[in-house]
Amino acid sequence: MSARPLSRGLLSAAPSKHLRSVVPRVAASHSTLVGPNSSPSKDDRSSSEPVTHFGFQTVKESLKSTRVAGVFSSVASSYDTMNDVMSFGIHRLWKDHFVRSLNPGRRPGGQPMSILDVAGGTGDIAFRMLDHSEKVNGDRETTVLCTDINADMLREGEKRAIQNGYDSNRISFRVENAETLESIPDNSVDLYTISFGIRNVTRIPMALRAARRVLKPGGVFACLEFSKVSPAPLDAIYQQYSFSIIPLMGQLVAGDRDSYQYLVESIKRFPPQSEFARMIKDAGLVNVGKGYKELTFGIASIWKGVKPLE
Repeated sequence: MSARPLSRGLLSAAPSKHLRSVVPRVAASHSTLVGPNSSPSKDDRSSSEPVTHFGFQTVKESLKSTRVAGVFSSVASSYDTMNDVMSFGIHRLWKDHFVRSLNPGRRPGGQPMSILDVAGGTGDIAFRMLDHSEKVNGDRETTVLCTDINADMLREGEKRAIQNGYDSNRISFRVENAETLESIPDNSVDLYTISFGIRNVTRIPMALRAARRVLKPGGVFACLEFSKVSPAPLDAIYQQYSFSIIPLMGQLVAGDRDSYQYLVESIKRFPPQSEFARMIKDAGLVNVGKGYKELTFGIASIWKGVKPLE
């Protein structure tokens, strides 16, 4: 997918004051979704093209990004509300901790930071980054580019940015594929963040290599994502809640059961904490400590990696 700038700011090549005149509606809609109990189409199975998972389904790699786009176009307007409902608001504490642990903003005697927030959608992490850099580090120059493969999610983010008075010179929104980040220059980013988004990427190793490419030497990769719960009795309760309650909440709150069924299946399919840490290392980043820190019994975890100095 080619990059499409949504608004003026960091790295945006074609500034625009009007979001809707720049970015077309995503072609995928809720009608592209396949129910949790359906089978792959004959076309999905017969091709020699590599396949991947979409929740518990097996689909061609070329189809996954379209189906993921359909999920997030469907849930964009209710995404933040559903996060609050599903996690009882705990996702806000995880995100706050994630940002504090990164301490974004200009260091004494240093330059403002260039932050890339991938799969940033509604701007939850981007806004926290700007707030922290200004309130904690007294930095009003650090910038955030918020990218997502889904334009509908970015529209929600830009709408929130305007409503809350964020400076368009400090935050911008752009459609980008995490696997390529094709409009982002090499060695241009101080901090790369991705929050609850990496599990939706079709080729995760490719996205991790793209992260390494755009980071400056010494730059930090940071990922907040759902992970494996322990101990086992707690995990059993968590799985029951995830598969029985969350899709029902999606139906009742957002009128969309299938999308939330996919979301819980995608969490189940994501690799264990240590395995994802190895994937980060294999992409050429240096793990920080053991590579990850678990939050709330492992319901979510934070992974960090550093691009080696050259």
